[in-house]
Amino acid sequence: MTASPLPGGPRSGLAAVSTALLAMSRRLEVRDVLRTIVASARELLDAEYAALGVPDDHGGFAQFVVDGISAEQWRRIGPLPRQHGILAAMLHEDGPQRLADVREDPRFEGWPAAHPDMSDFLGMPVRDGEETLAAIFLANKRSAPGGPRGFTDEDQELLSLLAQHAAIALTNARLYERSREFTIAEERSRLAHELHDAVSQKLFSLRLTAQAAAALVDRDPARAKDELQQVAALAAEAADELRAAVTELRPAALDEDGLVATLRTHVHVLDRAHTAHVTFTCDGVRALPATQEEAVLRVAQEALHNALRHSAGDRVEVSLTRTPVGGAVLKVVDSGKGFDPRFVRRAGRHLGLVSMRDRADGVGGRLTVHSEPGQGTTIEMEVPGG
Repeated sequence: MTASPLPGGPRSGLAAVSTALLAMSRRLEVRDVLRTIVASARELLDAEYAALGVPDDHGGFAQFVVDGISAEQWRRIGPLPRQHGILAAMLHEDGPQRLADVREDPRFEGWPAAHPDMSDFLGMPVRDGEETLAAIFLANKRSAPGGPRGFTDEDQELLSLLAQHAAIALTNARLYERSREFTIAEERSRLAHELHDAVSQKLFSLRLTAQAAAALVDRDPARAKDELQQVAALAAEAADELRAAVTELRPAALDEDGLVATLRTHVHVLDRAHTAHVTFTCDGVRALPATQEEAVLRVAQEALHNALRHSAGDRVEVSLTRTPVGGAVLKVVDSGKGFDPRFVRRAGRHLGLVSMRDRADGVGGRLTVHSEPGQGTTIEMEVPGG
């Protein structure tokens, strides 16, 4: 299959198809697979826009990935679309949806004011057996001057091939993530049991030795002193074991994948699990000292927990950017109801703010909280780097 691509347009032929399929198969995380599918489809079919939606069980989309639209455009478009019109047809009907002008289809229900204008349209379900994993669609086929307009039979055949392989890649990525989450949970359970056993034994020994020392204080001070020295030694051992356990409890993914990949995976898991749309962006952040990476991750987790549990917002945006001196700035921004930080302090409710500030201070960083009732909340943490 060959074609004459426009300058800067798609690569053509078997090599281009092979490159796209290999790119999908190499991705292990679901969100990366989705982005690769969308980018590959848009390039191969030479379309202006491409998108892929993963349905949820509530008439909406658990994930929705676009290509060809800037982040600012996407922000202005607003909430994720619902399963209606053409999108619903792609999810609930077996075949492709190819339209000369989507705006003239009776199922078309319009789009938000900031949405780009689209005409010719090609959509396809991504299926694994009877299960619809996603729906992919492209709009505004680019055409050579004087050439035919709109998507062709060849485009439809190519998108069908891509969708079949996308189903395999997406299924594999989901299995990988579930396996990894199960392994992490299993390891944490093992460590918790070990920590409980070790510390319980040490605390029991401490208690008995302290009781013995108390009984000997009056009648045998010298032996009481020896027992107290033993208490000190046992306490030091317990502290060492606790430190070792905490070190081992450092998120395994941080050591394996680094902060950026670990945070991206965490955000993607939350995005699937909650109705709020949770996003992650990263700009130029390099590896940080281990203590700083762990502190940033823990603060991000705490801030995300607060946003998803308390804010009632429909969007949570997590960003990580590099500072000019090699450090990093974490921001967790939600669109929720916000709060008055002064009232929270007076009421004795900290929402984890004390813990987050302690973590920032502990690595030489700083944490700021910006929030007002009705205006959402921004948690910002800056660390200096190494």
